[in-house]
This record gives sequence, C-alpha cells and structure tokens, in this order.
Amino acid sequence: MRFSLIALLLTIATLLSAQSELDSLFHQLDETMKHRSEYELQKENKIKSLKTLSEEEGLNAERQFYLYNKILEEYIPYNFDSAIHYIDLNLELASRQKNMAFKHETNIHMANLLAFSGRYLEALDVVKTVNPKQLSIELKQEYWGIYVKVFSELALFTPSKAIKVSYEHLYAAYSDSLISILDLKSRAYLSLREKQYRDRRMLIDCKRINTQRLALAEMGTRSYSTITFERAILYELEDNTELEKKFLILSAISDIKAAVKDNASLTKLAMVLYEEDKIDEAYKYIMFSFEDAAFYNSKLRFVQISSILPLITEAYQLKSDKQKAELRKFLIIISILSTVLLLAILAIYNQIKNLREAKVELIRANGQLRKLNSNLSDANAKLNELNLELVESDHVKEHYIGSFLAICSDYIDKLDDFRKMVNKNIVARKVDDLYATTKSKKLIDNEIADFYNSFDNIFLHIFPNFIVRINELLSADGQLEGKKEEALSTELRIFALIRLGINDSSKIAHLLRYSVNTIYNYRVRVKNNSIIPREDFEAAVMKIGTKIK
Repeated sequence: MRFSLIALLLTIATLLSAQSELDSLFHQLDETMKHRSEYELQKENKIKSLKTLSEEEGLNAERQFYLYNKILEEYIPYNFDSAIHYIDLNLELASRQKNMAFKHETNIHMANLLAFSGRYLEALDVVKTVNPKQLSIELKQEYWGIYVKVFSELALFTPSKAIKVSYEHLYAAYSDSLISILDLKSRAYLSLREKQYRDRRMLIDCKRINTQRLALAEMGTRSYSTITFERAILYELEDNTELEKKFLILSAISDIKAAVKDNASLTKLAMVLYEEDKIDEAYKYIMFSFEDAAFYNSKLRFVQISSILPLITEAYQLKSDKQKAELRKFLIIISILSTVLLLAILAIYNQIKNLREAKVELIRANGQLRKLNSNLSDANAKLNELNLELVESDHVKEHYIGSFLAICSDYIDKLDDFRKMVNKNIVARKVDDLYATTKSKKLIDNEIADFYNSFDNIFLHIFPNFIVRINELLSADGQLEGKKEEALSTELRIFALIRLGINDSSKIAHLLRYSVNTIYNYRVRVKNNSIIPREDFEAAVMKIGTKIK
C-alpha cells in the first residue's frame, strides 16, 4: 500500500513538472512569435548582403554561380518564388556559359525545391533531365534523395492501394541507392535510417538515431526544426501527446528564429490543440502558419492548412459568439446596478436638500425663541442647551451624509473601473482573465477592509474621545486599543455600533462580517472587564458623547 502511494505521488509530481515545462515552452513560443519581424529582418539583411556581392562588376561565371547559390540557399526555406527566380538566373548563366555542370546542379536544386514544396510530378520531370553519372558525390546524394522524398510522399498520399505498393517499392529501391553512397556517419545517412526505422515502427531505434541527430543540431536552424518535428512524430505514434507538443513547440520556435516560412510544426500543433478543445490557442497558431504559408507560397502547406483551418475558424467563431453573449449579460447587470446606484444618489441628494431647508427653518425658529425667551433666563438656558444639541445633531448628520456621499462616489468610480476592465477584457477576448478576476474573493476582502477604514474614520470624527471614555469604564487589564493597521479593533467597532443604537448581535454580525456567536463572545469578554456593574455597561457606552468644535 505504501509503495503504491509513493508511486502515485511520484506520478503526480512528474505530471506537474511536465505541465510546468509545457507552460514555459508555450510562453517562450508566444514571445518568439512576437519577434517574428526581427528574425525576418535578419534574414533579409543577410540576403541583401549576398545580393550586393552578386551585383559587383567583374565577377567571373564561377563566382557569380556561387553567389546565386548562396542566395538560393537563403530563399529555399523562406520564399518559394524568390528561390525559383534565382534558380532561373543560374539556368540562364549555365546556358550562356554552356556549362553542363552548372545546369545539372541547378536542375537538382530545382527538383529538390519542387519536391519539398509538394510539387512531386514537376520535381520528377526536372530530375529526369539530369544524368547522375555526370554528378559529384554530393550532388548524387541530393539526386537520389529527391527520388526518395518524392516516392515516399506519393506513397503516403495516394488513395490507390496498388499505386501505393508501386511507390513503396520505388521508395525502397531509391533508398538503397542512396544508402550505398552515403557516409555511415553523415547526417543524411542518419536521417534516412531514422525514417526507415519509423516506417517499420521500430521506435526505440528511431529515437536513438534522432537523439544523435539532435545533438548535432543547433536551435534556430532549419536542421533543428526538422529533427524536433520528426521527434514529435515519434511521440504521436506512441500516443504521448505531452511530449509531442513539447517537440512541436521547440520545432516552431526554431523555425521562427531561422525565418523558415516553409514549416509544418505550428500547423500540427494547432491540430493537436484543436483536438484538446483549446480553440483560442489553436486559432492563434493556425493563423500564424497560414500567414507563413501565404508568404512562402507553399502548395503543400496550403493543402495541410486547408484541412484544419475551417474547423478551427468555425469553432473559434462559435466560442467567440458565446463569450460575447456572456459578456453582454455582464454589461446588462452592471448597467442595472449603475442605474440603481444613480437613483439612490438622487434620493440622498433630495434628502440633503430637505435637511438644509429644515435646518434654515430651525435656525429661524431658534432665533424667534431667543427673542421670546430673552427675559426668562432659566428657560433661555435650557433652550440654548437644546439648540446646542440640535446643532451638534446637525453637525453629526452633515458629516455622516457627506461621508456617505464620498463612499457612494468612490463606489461609482470602482464600478466605472470595473466596467472599463470588463470592456478591455472583451476587446482583448480575455474571458478567462475576467472570470478569474470575478471569481477571486480578494475584491470582497478589499471592499470589507475599505468599509472598516471608512467606518472607523467617520465614527472617530464624530466621537473623537470614544476610546478614552470606554477605557474609563474598564479595568487596567481589559483596556481596549486600536490595531496598528486599523483605527478601531473589532471589540471597539462592536461597541461603536452599540453607541450608534445598533444593539442587536445579529445586525452587528451582519455589518462586521462575523458570526453571531463571535459577536456575543466579544461583548461578554469586554463586559467582564467592566469596573461598573455589567448590566449597566452598555447603557454607559450610550452616554459617551462628543464636543462641538
């Protein structure tokens, strides 16, 4: 049992670690995508430098051919039409120089480019014009590699079983021809052997060779992108989706850094995420791939993307429509709350207006009373005392109402900020962020803290000597003090509400967000420290007053 629990914990820890690594890689991929234009600029600058060299005067044919080939190498994974243009320039140069070596090499490059862009029959037409006996060992490797690539792909895509078998035989025959001239330690040999093992589903041997190849490659190169993509295929065959995604992400990052527009990793990653119902991410990556394919003008990539793009786009649109409907509900609710708050403010304003009118009338009446009772000193003293109490009451009410209006105004500002935040998230389509914000209890906790602070400040403004007076009713051991971060402690806040006439424990508990039992215990504990009879303590608290300033 204990070993089973340990195994379970180790499995959970491994899964959490793998997920953390994937999250980090996804973040790295998104950051790399943001800098795509910078990597493209590096590529363009390199091509521009080569073009400048190729346009120098006095170049001989060999130097011109060499520079055109270097430019071609840069364009092959970057832009199909530009690559074809420089192939045509080399063919023209070969024709002018009547140089068959130039022509054969250029036709090999042409066939290779056509094969890797999905134009298989055109590639065969071109490569058949080349005599392999007239090629160097390096070009022979590329020559036989074209046949291997074409018939491997045709066998994969043809719907006819009979034709598929024929293509597979041709693929096997050309693979043997290629292997016979390859160095057993070369990268080309390792790549071919890995593919043969993969076709036979000998995945352990396949991974071993892929690991050797990966050790020879560098991130940010086309070679690294290809090897990691092929590693992802191995994990797809094993149904290991997490590792498949990991190596697809690494391949995609390398493609972007190398400005490789003829890529497949992001499209494949989008398909995997679509199957996991991660529509937003799938849509983002498929559109990025579509832009690359359009820039490169890749027939093969357009075919691959067209099979998944409509599905992802439709799912994305459905999700977007659903999110918009939910957000409209939020906006309606916020609008209703805002309207209710506005009506409340108008009602408060009317009450203040009535209070001011009553105050004016009261002052006028007080003046008349003073005149009428000027000869009655005893009555006048009592009336003056009454007037002072009324003025004090007015002062308290004015301060309390002013504070309430300030709180209402702050609440309106907070509602407006919340509305802006909701609108911002609507525009950015960050519904998950909006959900996380509204789900969190932090907002309510902050509002409760603000409520306590406002209550403490208003109460102590009205009753500045409250803490001193209540401590006069308590023993030395039971003295009450405010907290460092708050003006009033919980006990002081409870008796402050009692001073305001709120004596019911359930009401106090509701206002202060505590249980009724907690409020009761606080009241009992404070009264236990009273130096006057316990039953008279709260009545004494009610008599605590303030001085008019």
